[in-house]
Amino acid sequence: MPVTDITTDPENLTMTLVADAAASVDRLWNAFTDPRQLERFWGPPGWPATFATFDLRPGGRVDYHMTSPQGERSGGSWEVLNVDEGRSFEVLDAFVGEDGEKLDGFPSMRMTFTFEQTDAGSRLTNVTYFPSHEALEQVVAMGAVEGSRMAMDQLDAVLVSLREYAQGKGTRTEILDDQHVRITRLIDGPQELVWRAHHEPALMEKWMLGPDGWQMVECTVGDTYRYVWQQGDDESTRFGFEGETVLSEPQWREVTTEKMIGMDGPGTLNDMELYEEDGVTLLTLVIEYPDKDTRDMILATGMTDGMEASYARLEETVLAAR
Repeated sequence: MPVTDITTDPENLTMTLVADAAASVDRLWNAFTDPRQLERFWGPPGWPATFATFDLRPGGRVDYHMTSPQGERSGGSWEVLNVDEGRSFEVLDAFVGEDGEKLDGFPSMRMTFTFEQTDAGSRLTNVTYFPSHEALEQVVAMGAVEGSRMAMDQLDAVLVSLREYAQGKGTRTEILDDQHVRITRLIDGPQELVWRAHHEPALMEKWMLGPDGWQMVECTVGDTYRYVWQQGDDESTRFGFEGETVLSEPQWREVTTEKMIGMDGPGTLNDMELYEEDGVTLLTLVIEYPDKDTRDMILATGMTDGMEASYARLEETVLAAR
């Protein structure tokens, strides 16, 4: 969903986000008022949202939290003020702690969400009203502008079916910023089996090989992992990666560190999420690099092509045999 504009207005103490979608107003409304759909895009990449309660009626309350790759939680709540079914809703948004109570030192903000039809589909206008200039500056300094843009950019995958969004498009790599890359691949198989194929050595050795001609000669999994490959029988070509699990929510999300064996310097942080719909699974991998130069160096190795060869092999071997 392209964000066409995000503006802050210090005079009127507002931040306004405008985004256009090639979908009907009803479809856009449903994405924002169904918690399971909202969870897929409300948090920016690397900070997915979980909605624990969702009572979108005047006087109702919505509770949610976003979880970082390191497992940190950032909580929020909406006090629902007004709802005009299919057209708009208004909430009082607050930062909350683990106990659901408002956090001291953080502002509460009135937010309006307005949905309207356009010639190309529909438009969302989201206006946040701040209680003071200091509150506006505080939230902007926390990354609200860029975070909102990155979150809304995930909405396209929600507004259409997974097959329409990604089938036949292979492995796609998108640069998010100097340190982050998002990789997506629609896999023709159920979420449970895709998860197992990433965690059971007997399955991993069948597909996680990169280009043809390589074999996995070491595969150790658990809280720490170690993978080693070589080309054919030539042991001089051996290379591998090792790391540890930072966060695991089985069959849905896993965050791991990754570093090439024998190399000095920092590695990467890999955040994988799986989402199933109609028998296919969307794999989303957000990789955090230590810097832009490392990002560009690794992308230039043909990483995307190697991943596509592996994912295609996953469908041809492990998933086709189910």
